[in-house]
Amino acid sequence: MLIYGDLNSGNCLKVKWVCDALSLPYQWVAVDTLKGETRTPEFLALNPAGQVPVVVLGDGRALAQSNAIIRYLARGSDLIPDDPYAAAKMDEWLFWEQYSHEPYIAVCRYQMVYLGRPASELDPDRVKRGHAALTLMERHLAGSRYLVGECCTLADVALLAYTRLAPEGGFALRDYPAVVRWISDVERALGLAPIGGVA
Repeated sequence: MLIYGDLNSGNCLKVKWVCDALSLPYQWVAVDTLKGETRTPEFLALNPAGQVPVVVLGDGRALAQSNAIIRYLARGSDLIPDDPYAAAKMDEWLFWEQYSHEPYIAVCRYQMVYLGRPASELDPDRVKRGHAALTLMERHLAGSRYLVGECCTLADVALLAYTRLAPEGGFALRDYPAVVRWISDVERALGLAPIGGVA
């Protein structure tokens, strides 16, 4: 399996983390999104949307969209609950992550880290929605070790990617102690080195 990805992207890291956690063999193909490498004819033949990550399976079929990819790769593993309702709750978080979390937390980070904008120049509505996402997670995680009960699932993998980098987008995680505790738990469950600092 080939994974076309950029290690600066949380969406790409999700795929790498799932493969590593499940000991799935793969070859990483580095794609520099800032240099326009997702816009080449060769890449667009794999994913016409021009986005990473993309995996190319052993039989040559390609699959895009990070949460679809990890859902496929983790089938039959402990990262997907056996109980149908719990699995649906996991999917609920996966959809929420892409619609109500990533567009705010990740975009603010991108603008600060890669475009060099100060926090004072970020769209106030985007910042407000980012804090709303973190607040929702904080309230939920105050009463639950992981997002879906007591076991790490794909929901945790998906939301860890950009949540632990939220300070790089101007979001102070010290205001969200349950989220900070959860980040450590998920990093440990996945065997990831902690990045440290809650800013």
